[in-house]
Amino acid sequence: MQSARLVGSWALSLFLAAMFFWLADQTLFPVGSQGAVVFRQLAEISGFPYWDPTGRVIVAGLEILAACLLLIPAARLWGAWLCVFVTAGAIAAHGLWLGIEIQLSADPVRTDGGQLFNLALALFAASILLLRVLPRRREP
Repeated sequence: MQSARLVGSWALSLFLAAMFFWLADQTLFPVGSQGAVVFRQLAEISGFPYWDPTGRVIVAGLEILAACLLLIPAARLWGAWLCVFVTAGAIAAHGLWLGIEIQLSADPVRTDGGQLFNLALALFAASILLLRVLPRRREP
């Protein structure tokens, strides 16, 4: 059972780390991605102008930190918790301000079809699952 937990935690950690590195890239360098649109909309809708660019950079930094922590076995628990909080923040932003579908342009018909919201839900579930399968420490 312990080896299954070890393999599962590595698989989930590598998947989450890859996704969070990719998300950080999309968030930090939003040219041609949805990152600029999301944070610009957050700034406009929430009335908190610091979402773009300050909030965007902070979120990307948290995503990079979470991905790095996931790759270090001794820090994996901290990385998993950080993933939970970052994805919970994304889900909350969708629930409070953005809605499930993100409008990609001035054309109200052109949306992402809920892809970002579904990605946040999937990464949240994977983070919770990682917390569940992390190998337990042996008591002396």
